[in-house]
Amino acid sequence: MMRRREFIAGLGTAAAAACSCVARAQQPGMPMIGFLDPLLLAPNSPPLNAFRRGLAEAGYVDGQNVTVEFRSANNQLWRLPEMAADLVRRQAAVIVATGGLPAALAAKAATQTIPIVFVSGADPVKYGLVASLNRPGGTVTGLSVLGLELMGKRLSLLLELIPQAATIAYLSGPSNSLVFEDLTSDMLAAARALGRQIVVLEVRSELDFESPFTTLVERRAGALVVGDFTFFSNPRNRGKIVGLAALHKIPTIYPNRSYAVNGGLMSYGADFVSVYRQLGLNYVGQVLKGAKPADLPVQQPTKFELVINLKTAKELGLTMPLTLLATADEVIE
Repeated sequence: MMRRREFIAGLGTAAAAACSCVARAQQPGMPMIGFLDPLLLAPNSPPLNAFRRGLAEAGYVDGQNVTVEFRSANNQLWRLPEMAADLVRRQAAVIVATGGLPAALAAKAATQTIPIVFVSGADPVKYGLVASLNRPGGTVTGLSVLGLELMGKRLSLLLELIPQAATIAYLSGPSNSLVFEDLTSDMLAAARALGRQIVVLEVRSELDFESPFTTLVERRAGALVVGDFTFFSNPRNRGKIVGLAALHKIPTIYPNRSYAVNGGLMSYGADFVSVYRQLGLNYVGQVLKGAKPADLPVQQPTKFELVINLKTAKELGLTMPLTLLATADEVIE
């Protein structure tokens, strides 16, 4: 995997050949929205359906007065720049870059004129996407899920269930990941604030999730926080993580509900159905009506969700505190 500087520098020189997961011919005279994401998108997934609902609320219906074309890299980040270049060649009216920082950077490197709307957990100012949150400037804006408060909340929720855990493991992506330093720093800061020791478990390869869990056992960590890395969310990798947490009987909190739905103990993160509706209504819809990204402040999600898998808790021999159950947005039984 490339280092951060190599990745950013390489975005501007990508080849132009592209491949789409779901692609339809653009109808003449109908504006096209290009949708760029690192993972393999399910066209009728709840977030994308929410995005379409937001668009419809803004007055735009896919297939009637606007066309949405999807480009999914299937977790092959090196394909993002060429896919972004293809959307530029096809004269997209706006490019939506979701799934984290790489897609947003690829889109920005591909065009200086087409509006770009992103969803990312990274700091968009630090990585040069916008000049500031309130006054983005340029042609880029969107929604940013900043990490420190989220890390603190996840850790405090986990400690409410396992208050005796003095050492907490943190499952991290590789150290050459674009956001490794930011997410690790946020995790360490949250742990210091709560008086806990953190063991950072680095996943260096998608082929080896077992080694970090071996270290977790050796260090006698009492609980685990899974980092919000894009390649973790790949269904295959997500299944590996949830399976290993179950095998080692380690209480774990995950960054979004897809983990809890698929057997993870609990998750806390932005409600992405709400985020994607907001993306369609307040950003893409407004840009199509003539609003400039420079005039649309970068916002943070307003709705977060705690999901608890009670079946998994029972399998781990854990009694879920009533306070957690009472505050959960969803309890899976």
